[in-house]
Amino acid sequence: MVVSDLVGNTPLYEIKYFKSKSVRLFAKLEWYNPSGSVKDRAATRIFVQALKAGKLSNKVLLDATSGNTGIAYAMLGASYCVPIELALPENATAERKLMIRQFGAKIHYTSPLEGTDGAQRFVQEQLKAYPDMYYCPDQYNNEDNWKAHYYGTGPEIYRQSNGEITHFVCGVGTSGTFVGTSRFLQDHGVTCVQVQPDTPMHGLEGWKHLDTAIVPGIYDPNLAHEHMVVSTDHAFSYAKSAATHLGLMLSPSSAANLYAALQVCESIESGTVVTVFPDNAFKYLKEPFWSDDDYNIDNPFA
Repeated sequence: MVVSDLVGNTPLYEIKYFKSKSVRLFAKLEWYNPSGSVKDRAATRIFVQALKAGKLSNKVLLDATSGNTGIAYAMLGASYCVPIELALPENATAERKLMIRQFGAKIHYTSPLEGTDGAQRFVQEQLKAYPDMYYCPDQYNNEDNWKAHYYGTGPEIYRQSNGEITHFVCGVGTSGTFVGTSRFLQDHGVTCVQVQPDTPMHGLEGWKHLDTAIVPGIYDPNLAHEHMVVSTDHAFSYAKSAATHLGLMLSPSSAANLYAALQVCESIESGTVVTVFPDNAFKYLKEPFWSDDDYNIDNPFA
């Protein structure tokens, strides 16, 4: 067994929804993946396919990341003895930086104001300057990104929900999770709801405000049946509430998905809503909102 064999088949966890007996809510707990996030899925498929094709022979793997895909690449690089370099916005959490370094990867810090767009631009500059040194899998434009979810996350959700899923709710960054999972689930009559931050300057690491960001090449604008936006404030409040009232330590992006999924639950008379919790809170515990009482709200799950 190798580390890539541990990716996938994460639990589908029910979150009790008390406002209607005809509506059920579930979430995929993606922190059960070996490096702790949903990004293990795409990174593993991308990495293994490149390895099989010989693209990593005598090359350094270089890619842009908001953190989680980079952690997954670094984990795989350590396991398969492939050197990894990553372009990472400087405002990524300290825990993400630490994990990447502990796996032995090199980090190139980019402007925090430009987010992953700036990291992508840095990678392109490096590829032009050192074309023989690097292989860039380019997670934002790599078909294996969404295919990891088409062949993994989507079938898992359908199987684990006993085919009862009616709505899939998911935020977008590289868009791989939403695109791949939705492509599979739509063939089974599932309504797919796309979620993004409400403003360009947001605090949801890894997510893109598509109206103003570099749109990933793998993104398919025709997939979503419905579109939603979530504020950073709501994400922070729901992260704190999930810990207090559900016993779940969620990252801001997981909490944003939870908030959006609950809105969908309130909008339907009956059905089974499924979302994804990309990772837990353990890489974000130094974020100041955890200690800020302004984000305390009444139990939204009662």
